[in-house]
Amino acid sequence: MKLYVCYGTFKTPRPGGHPCANAYEALTDAGHRPEVIKSYGAGILPGLFNRTRGRREVKERTGSYMVPVLVTDEGETIQDSKAIVDWAKAHPA
Repeated sequence: MKLYVCYGTFKTPRPGGHPCANAYEALTDAGHRPEVIKSYGAGILPGLFNRTRGRREVKERTGSYMVPVLVTDEGETIQDSKAIVDWAKAHPA
């Protein structure tokens, strides 16, 4: 299982938490241990600014540079922190 995030999975003072951290926390709370791939950059920027391996792989899978993105061991791709949180709740390890 791979979890593509921007810079990390750390908590921030952002209201509602950071989307990447929320996705990671939901997965670990459900007993999963995803490989975290830091993708850096910013998904809202044009492709010229998103040349990291993580952002390129996310674009290939989803058509977008936005993270977080989860790729399950079965190859399913789930984009958006809320969808990842919902998936984690429905699929405990």
